[in-house]
Amino acid sequence: MDVLTKYIIITGGVVSSIGKGITSASIGRILRSYGLKVGAIKIDPYLNWDSGTLNPYQHGEVFVTYDGMECDLDLGHYERFLDVELPGVSNITTGKVYQSVIEKEREGEFLGACVQIIPHITDEIKSMIRKTAGINDYDIILIELGGTVGDIESQPFLEALRQLRNEEGHDNVMFVHVTFIPYLNAAGEFKTKPTQHSTKELRSTGINPDMIVCRSQDPIDEDLKRKIAHFCDVDPNAVVNAPDASSIYEVPLTLDKENVGNFIANRIQLDVDTKSADLDEWKATVKSLQKKDPIVTIAIIGKYIELEDSYISIRESLLHAAAQIGIKLNLKYISSDVDDLDQEELKELDGILIPGGFGERGVEGKLDAVEYAIVNDVPIFGICLGMHSMVIQFARRNKMKNANSTEFDKDIHYPVIDLMEKQKEIKQMGGTMRLGSYDCKLIKDTKAYLSYKEDLIKERHRHRYEFNNEFRDELQEAGLVISGTSPDDFLVEIVELPDHPWFLGCQFHPEFKSRPNKAHPLFVSFMEAASNYSKNK
Repeated sequence: MDVLTKYIIITGGVVSSIGKGITSASIGRILRSYGLKVGAIKIDPYLNWDSGTLNPYQHGEVFVTYDGMECDLDLGHYERFLDVELPGVSNITTGKVYQSVIEKEREGEFLGACVQIIPHITDEIKSMIRKTAGINDYDIILIELGGTVGDIESQPFLEALRQLRNEEGHDNVMFVHVTFIPYLNAAGEFKTKPTQHSTKELRSTGINPDMIVCRSQDPIDEDLKRKIAHFCDVDPNAVVNAPDASSIYEVPLTLDKENVGNFIANRIQLDVDTKSADLDEWKATVKSLQKKDPIVTIAIIGKYIELEDSYISIRESLLHAAAQIGIKLNLKYISSDVDDLDQEELKELDGILIPGGFGERGVEGKLDAVEYAIVNDVPIFGICLGMHSMVIQFARRNKMKNANSTEFDKDIHYPVIDLMEKQKEIKQMGGTMRLGSYDCKLIKDTKAYLSYKEDLIKERHRHRYEFNNEFRDELQEAGLVISGTSPDDFLVEIVELPDHPWFLGCQFHPEFKSRPNKAHPLFVSFMEAASNYSKNK
């Protein structure tokens, strides 16, 4: 049955990285507590078709949806906060919009008309939004527009969203504007002028914000809120403060205290009892994340450590698991792009995690980390390229001295990791990997099986290279256990060592399915092993 979907559109001003994604996800969490079906859309105004080829240093991690779309990392926030699985169409880019319009023009759909930003591009944007809303008959769709108001590439989207409000009706669409309130030490006060200018810029596009969320380092007072309401022409109750928090998971509780849910319910006439909101489980999760001890030290050893957002889903998954088993995570980032890993730094660790990645740079450092974990019985978890590193190093230790992946050396004698056959003919980079959710069959009495306690699981993939079956028997005879495979037993999905406290690598990306209130089983098992190692160290 079709339902009337209502839309909450989140824009940002003053500076980028202000927290629109967390604000959107937090609003969604509050609305979910009313029993509403909430979906989310992230609009990225860049011309890339998807996030797959973007540099992690510039854009953070690439999040992969269950249906195989490479998306902006904010989709990860939405899935974790809303506890849903979003379809790939939830990420709209300028590239997708323009490609779709050009394809329609080539097919003659516009009957020879001059194709223009208005109406053709704006109509396509609205069509994509409505298509996403109809997939699961959502009660609410959150739409986050990336970048800041005033960016030239955002203008067609702002126009389309303005039109959406007029077409769907005032009671079915509202705008939330997220801004920054800086504190000037020299003046000894917060300054509201950037917010005023940002709101003025938004209004110049024909959009009046219904709510303003003020980000600040410290809380602002009611007088400042009234001043912002007066100069930005919004209801005093519509000015909301979201100061910096010790954890992103506190933000829904902060916004709930600011009565955001009540205001939204009244503004777009939601048929809900806001007093029945159930955030008790969320509050318990936040409390568990605040645990002070015992401390367990884990290192992510990778090559993109300068920007923590490169491994954001892994970081959050480790936090979820630590909270679930009642420990505090002390997370370190160690560069694998060095000649020799610092042995003294490694001695401080209770567990090692080697994340995914592409390219040869930093691989030898990852192999050194695997060797250290094997020799010193340190729990180690390898994801995608991390699993490849574990297989390569194990092979080198077992009579395959120059074992490697053909990703790094195409002429190697022992290519224990090789390109999938279907990938060998592909020339394009974007969207051509093994992507999305695939079944995995688990072998009983292995660490993987004991973690999941299931025979068949589904996990998300993002890779081109696989375990090479030519060396499968030889590596198994040397002691490597293959604990997870594709249902037809052809593709190796999980490997482990039985005589090690916790040595497990998986081809897929389990971090994409972890939730703050439902930690991923592999991360939980890994953190338990690291905790035990810490106790016995």
